[in-house]
Amino acid sequence: MEKETAAQLIEVNRLFYQKFGSEFSRTRGRIQPGVRKILNGIGRDLPLLDVGCGNGEFIRQLAANGHRAPVLGVDFSLPLLEDAMLVPENFPATFHALDITSPQWSVVNGQWSIITCFATLHHIPSEEMRLQIFRNIHERLAPDGQFIHSNWQFLNSEKLCKRIQPWGMVGLDAADVDEGDYLLDWRSGGTGCRYAHQYSEAQLADLARQSGFKVVESFYSDGATGNLGLYQVWEKSSKAN
Repeated sequence: MEKETAAQLIEVNRLFYQKFGSEFSRTRGRIQPGVRKILNGIGRDLPLLDVGCGNGEFIRQLAANGHRAPVLGVDFSLPLLEDAMLVPENFPATFHALDITSPQWSVVNGQWSIITCFATLHHIPSEEMRLQIFRNIHERLAPDGQFIHSNWQFLNSEKLCKRIQPWGMVGLDAADVDEGDYLLDWRSGGTGCRYAHQYSEAQLADLARQSGFKVVESFYSDGATGNLGLYQVWEKSSKAN
């Protein structure tokens, strides 16, 4: 994918979350079953970085679960970050605005035992940009830490497939984008569209290898059919490729 096309897709999503961030937040008042499964396995004394924290519901659930270690949530959407900051008083969570597609993550310091990234990576266009993000995460993950992420499997839903729109809506052509890239519409509080990519397990395994990770667990969850989210746990491999 050309860099100009990737930048255009990022702008599509930036404008979407700028316009519909508050409305989107209202549709995300609970965590998904797959996230709940992950939550219940996270040690309460492990420092955690939540990449693409959205409205912070996962972090509030960490607080409810008795999490004691520092938590940092980052997201590029200011409307969502405003909601994320509504955490219990004295809970050790901080929040920063961060566009994770930017090369430098200067607001994220140190190393973290757990790094989570739920329902975010499917909005990242181009292999080059995905690898850049994974390498930034690798750099900030403790040697014995875990990177846990989920990715939307919207093609597993007949209803969601009906929301796929032609690329001409954003001035692009199918030849401009990569296999697995789609444009989906939004119909709550107005009409809009978002870019999303559906990953396969094989693609994620290759991205893990290239960025110095190994896949240690993979499972499907969420939705009425239990397969609208692909969850994976990555750990650092012995050496990066």
